[in-house]
Amino acid sequence: MQATNDPRCASGNMLTLKLQAHVEDFDLSISEQLPGPGICGLFGRSGSGKSTLLRCIAGFQACRGQVILDDQIWLDSARGINLPAYQRPVGFVFQDARLFPHLSVHGNLAFSLRRAPRPASITFDEVIDTLAISGLLERSVVNLSGGERQRVALGRTLLSQPSLLLLDEPLSALDTQSKAELLPFIQRICDAFKIPALFVSHAIEEVAQLADHTVLLEQGRIQAAGATTEVLESPQLTDLTGRTDSGALLTGRVVGYDSTYQLAMLDCAGQSLAVPTMTPVTIAQTLKLFIRSKDVSVATTEPQPSSIRNVLVGTLTAIGTTDESPFAELSIDIGGQYLSARVTRAAVADLDLHTQDRIYALVKTVSFDHGVNP
Repeated sequence: MQATNDPRCASGNMLTLKLQAHVEDFDLSISEQLPGPGICGLFGRSGSGKSTLLRCIAGFQACRGQVILDDQIWLDSARGINLPAYQRPVGFVFQDARLFPHLSVHGNLAFSLRRAPRPASITFDEVIDTLAISGLLERSVVNLSGGERQRVALGRTLLSQPSLLLLDEPLSALDTQSKAELLPFIQRICDAFKIPALFVSHAIEEVAQLADHTVLLEQGRIQAAGATTEVLESPQLTDLTGRTDSGALLTGRVVGYDSTYQLAMLDCAGQSLAVPTMTPVTIAQTLKLFIRSKDVSVATTEPQPSSIRNVLVGTLTAIGTTDESPFAELSIDIGGQYLSARVTRAAVADLDLHTQDRIYALVKTVSFDHGVNP
């Protein structure tokens, strides 16, 4: 397990997890301290223990050990403390919205608010405004789109006044456009209400777009944990996903928007990027871009105009090769951010690549996976 270097851990806001659980033929054994603020991504293959871990934290699954958020002790087996689920201030959002079909949107939200502890620190009006659901209040939940249902589910969860959000693959049942629309709302509520969240996904691009901190799970054990940018570059991630889904995270500031072609124009370390977006963006907003290594080509001279619109100039900092693989993994410094590229070893030889070379990274515009980080 990789120790975290995340500076937020020094703030004192921590989620301490020391858990052992046995579910049928599966064993979970976790020992980690996670930074309280922001979003922590839990990533792993199906059956790795992500949902089981959330259920243990929420009190839905029998387990032993410790669950402590700041100074709130929810579980401490050695001291005989084990709060039942209804006493743990946890907001759980599932893959399906699980709304009450006989109630309107307003009725679902009001039900949660009535049952919440008093006084309420998160108000009805704040939730409505943050999730932009004022126009849905009188509608039946059965007539909502998947993305709208999940926004209402997030609102209902927030009105229960949680100290921690547990998001168990809330995007998995949505189509691509609905996912793109919901991602900014998840980020927005965590920022607006200062609630830490654990976000479970088996899609690494979703974790890359949302999470400040990421934990990799495999067979009930933590394989790596740390700042998301570091974990995305870790060999453990490649072991879990294979080489197809490995990549790197870049951030850029919106400096313009082409409404005709739905392209956000970004400044990324002083260089320009054009990013397709299905969601509205505003000037000076930040976009987080997950770029897969397989979608990056390289050149040693500036390319001529082509259909590849994004060309970034950087310094080649590492060339990873093994005799057992025909591929090479390149790391490219782009103004202090890092991009990875997968090319053949033959290409490395033909281009006579060496570390510290000036290099051009070519990224297909259609390859971007992106999310908005207000």
